[in-house]
Order: sequence, then C-alpha cells, then structure tokens
Amino acid sequence: MMIYLASQSPRRAELLQQIGVDFRLLLPQSAAEKQAAEDLEVLLAGETPAIYVQRVTALKAQAAYARWQAQAGQDAAAWPALPILCADTTVALDGQILGKPANNADAAAMLTRLAGRAHEVLTAVVVLDAQGRQCASLSRSQVQFKDLSPAEIAAYVASGEPLGKAGSYGIQGRAAAFVQHMAGSYSGIVGLPLFETAQLLQQAGA
Repeated sequence: MMIYLASQSPRRAELLQQIGVDFRLLLPQSAAEKQAAEDLEVLLAGETPAIYVQRVTALKAQAAYARWQAQAGQDAAAWPALPILCADTTVALDGQILGKPANNADAAAMLTRLAGRAHEVLTAVVVLDAQGRQCASLSRSQVQFKDLSPAEIAAYVASGEPLGKAGSYGIQGRAAAFVQHMAGSYSGIVGLPLFETAQLLQQAGA
C-alpha cells in the first residue's frame, strides 16, 4: 500500500509503517506555503476543539491535494495518483485547546494545568482519493494525569520533549509515567488512530 503523507510528524510516519503502509511525503515547500499552513491553525471564534481540529485537518488535506495536482501537472509519472492522508491532533482541557508550547515557560504552565486532571485528546484524520473525494474520522480519547510536582514538571521540560507537541507532552515518551489512566485510542493520542486510519484508507481504495 502506497499513499502520500501530508504530515512531517515522525510519529505518524512510524505508525503508518507499523500497519504496513508505505508513503511519500507531500509537504509545503516554499516559505509562502509553510506560512499558509500555519495560518490555517488559527482558532475561529466559537469553535469547539472538535470542530477546530476537523476543520484544520480538512483544509490541510485540501492544500496537500492542490500541491499534488501542481506536481503531477509538471511530471505525472513522478507523481502518480495515490490517496493523500492528513491528520492533526489537539489537546483540550475544560473545552479549551492547549496547542504547542511557545517556549519552556509555556510548556511548564500547560503541564501545571494538566497535573492531576483529566483532559481530552482529539485527532482528526482525512484521506483524499485521486479525485479529491474525502473520507474523514475523529478519534477522541481521555487521559488522566497524576499529580505532578514542580520538580517533575521542570525535569520534563528540561528534557526538551514538550516542545512541538500539542499539550506539551508526548505519551510515547517520558510523559507515559504521568498517565494514571487513559480511555480511547493510544495511537490516536500519539497522533494517528490506526483503526480509523485503516478504515479510511480502505474506503479510499488504498
């Protein structure tokens, strides 16, 4: 099975490989494309975390489809018609989105809020077939963190792991020791719910 992956997340790449899916990356190349991708992540007024993550993922998938069309128009043999997969993950606490931390202080503040609390992790997945038809799914999971001391938070932040991760943690890394309980999809919390993804790829004819 071969697809285009419109995500630079190494975790999503590893998860796809886990279920035997091969892929080619289909990412923004120019500075303008990269800025446009970042602009898609702006939260709109009144959006819930679920609506936000699904909207952003669908828009990113459409942008990736446009990139493929442009590439295929220049060299169809090098860019064959394949399904395109895009995913996005967000963490929500009390209905508020906790995105990627801006810096170490921001990461520490997020982890302090998550300590001893249950929060939600939402991962939206969109697969587009060669005609641009969309299949989509939303994975929702709950994660309960244990109480965290200031020293534990400081040590975790110092590891550098929180940077670049929604909610300032990666469940597949050192933060696994913080998880008292979880319900839902472990792979979805990591960044790509494998059951839902396999179903979408099948629907798209991959």
